[in-house]
Formats: sequence, C-alpha cells, structure tokens
Amino acid sequence: MLDIRFVKENPQLVKENIKKKFKDSKLPLVDEAISLYDSKRDATNRASELRANRNKVSKEIGMLMGQGKRDEAEALKKVVNDQAEELKSLEIKEAELETALKEVMMKIPNIVDESVPVGKNDEDNVEVEQFGEKTNPSFEIPYHTDIMAKFNGIDKDAAGRVAGEGFYYLMGDIARLHSAVLAYARDFMIDKGFTYCIPPFMIRSNVVTGVMSFEEMDAMMYKIEGEDLYLIGTSEHSMIGKFINTITPEETLPLTLTSYSPCFRKEKGAHGIEERGIYRIHQFEKQEMIVICKPEESMEWFHKMWSYSVELFRSLDIPVRTLECCTGDLADLKVKSYDIEAWSPKQQKYFEVCSCSNLGDAQARRLGIRIKGDSGEKYLAHTLNNTVVAPPRMLIAFLENNLKFDGEKYSIKIPKALQPYMGAITEITEK
Repeated sequence: MLDIRFVKENPQLVKENIKKKFKDSKLPLVDEAISLYDSKRDATNRASELRANRNKVSKEIGMLMGQGKRDEAEALKKVVNDQAEELKSLEIKEAELETALKEVMMKIPNIVDESVPVGKNDEDNVEVEQFGEKTNPSFEIPYHTDIMAKFNGIDKDAAGRVAGEGFYYLMGDIARLHSAVLAYARDFMIDKGFTYCIPPFMIRSNVVTGVMSFEEMDAMMYKIEGEDLYLIGTSEHSMIGKFINTITPEETLPLTLTSYSPCFRKEKGAHGIEERGIYRIHQFEKQEMIVICKPEESMEWFHKMWSYSVELFRSLDIPVRTLECCTGDLADLKVKSYDIEAWSPKQQKYFEVCSCSNLGDAQARRLGIRIKGDSGEKYLAHTLNNTVVAPPRMLIAFLENNLKFDGEKYSIKIPKALQPYMGAITEITEK
C-alpha cells in the first residue's frame, strides 16, 4: 500500500504506474483516494478547531461563573453543547472517511521497480538466465503420476473418495522422497544463516489483508466458517504477520527466516497436461524463506534469495532458469519478482517451481512493521519472500530429471546432496 501523501503529491506518476500494469480500471482510484483524503483532512481540521475552542470557552465559562455572570456563562454553555454535537458528527465522519480511504488505497498497485519490463501478462515475462543443461533422455518420460505409480508411490483414487479432486496420497519411497526434499531444503536454508520456524497454519483477516491484495485473497484463501481465521496459502503470510505492529531495532536487521508449513489453496486448475496430475492441488507442503530488512538492502537480498533457489535445484541435478515477471504479471503489492522455472523433459519446456518477490514497504505499511534507527527515528521495513521448495511441483521436476531406464525397469537416481536424507541409498528401483 502506498502512502496517501505520496499519491497526493505524485498523482500522475501513480496513474502511469497503473497503466504500466495494464489495470486502467483502477485509474479512478487515484482521484478518489485524494478526494477522500482531502475530505478527511478537512473534517480533522474542523474537529481540532472545535476541541481547541471547547477548551478555551470552558475556561471562559469558569471565569464568568466566578464573576457571578451566570447568564453569559449559560449562553457560552449552549455554544459548547451545540459544538459538541457537531464534533461528535465529525468524529463519526472521520472514522468513515478513514475506512473508505484505506479500502481505496489497498486497491492501488505498488510502484514497480524501474528495471521491471513492461508487459501485459506472463507471456511477456523475460528470461534472465538458464542454469544447467536441459536433460533429453533417449527414452520417453512417462507422465509424473505414472512415474510415481511405477514405484507404488501415489493413490489419487482413494484420495478422491476421501477428499475429492485436488488431493492425493503419497506412498512408500515417493512419500519418503517428498519428505527428504523438504528436510534437505530446511537444512540448506539453515546453512545459509536463516532461522528455522514452524508458524501458525491459520491467520486472522487483518493479517490476510496485510500481506496480499483483495484479488489474491478471493482467489486463494479458504475461510474457517464462523471464525475470523483463514487457512494459509503459504507460510509467508504467517511469517510476515509475525511482525505485525512491531518496532525492530535497526542493529538486529536483517531478519532472515525459513519456514515449513502445509499450504491450502482454492486452485482452479489449468489447461492441457497441467489440468490433471498434481500440478495444481488444494493442499501441499512447502519450505519458504522471508527477509525483513532496511530499504536500501532489499534489492541485494532479492538477488541473494533467488540465487539460493537456483543453487538448491542445481544441487539436485535439476536444470532451471530465472524469468523476470513483467509489470502486468506482478501482483499489486510487488515491486519486483522473479520466477524460477524447472526444466521438464516430458513437456520439453520450463515450468514454475519458485517465486521470489520484493514487496518494498507495502506489507510493512499495512501491518505496521517498523524499524527504529540509531538516532531514534522510525521508518517502514522492506519485506521479501521466496519459495525454497514446494512439493509436489518440485517433486515432479526431480522425478523427471532423475529418472533412469535400462530397457526393462525404471529407477530414480538420488543425487549426493539428498542421500543422507534417504538412508544413504543412491537410487530407488521400480517395484
């Protein structure tokens, strides 16, 4: 969320930013916000005048009563009472305008970084760099759920009977592999100096609206009926929420945390090959990383964070590339974002497995996350987040890129980095 004073002083810049994001329907919000701010300021100023006048007149009434001038004192009392009614009305109006202004401001997109390419949607995202040689095996790669089935590793039919579409049972070696990847990712981030955390898996509505836009909230979040609680779509939500209404001493920054959680999302599915299988599901597990830092350090941390994901995937012999999200593909709170995509030898294309984002001070402004400098000044922090790994998507990439076939049976190679988490085995063999 932007500062309303910034919007009032730079309305054209804010409108140009909206146009860059191809969200022209939001252009009227700028003038609406300024109008609400001016009205609220007028109401606040008038209320302040009335309070000051009340204090002044109250002293005059006391003096008149002391001088025995009751008629004059009573006349002033009537003025004070009349103004009290006006003040009460103004205070109600102030609160209403404040609520309306906040609602409008939360819909105005954050200012994107100057380096972000302009584009309408994800088709205009720009490749930054590829890492690792694309694997092109001499045998045909089965569909990922078929790979799992060859190792007795998945049961979607039973999950459908128990929970419906968008769920699955992982079994045996595939389930163990899933857990091993998460454990390896946890230790990988701890070795990078991040503090490990298991957060709440539910959050209140004020945290939800603090960490994401209304559009994202409606598309993703499951609400607990009868409670002011939502199931998290990613642990970033509760991890950033951990610092709501806090003031952090500057010398303790940056705060770097890595968290494990299940995630719950209202996925609608996709087209073609991604419509089936376990690409888009309602429940999955994830290792996340977040950073809270000084504004001048946020871009440095942004580049560190996406590079950690690249390093982790390459340690598991998975080719990846980084893709810069264009203006039209950035969520409203984001300043800059990279997608990390893994190579799929089955599809002969890359697909998203991580998303690294710098949100500037947008979340901090909504949640009241502030920093206290050495001289006592307080200012808003910058927040960043990035996926470490998110099985099952990461598991799909792992299976396709580490699958072997000797002409009769399939096996899955276990890279050296993962072997300690798999009981030191070097491969999984077909059942």
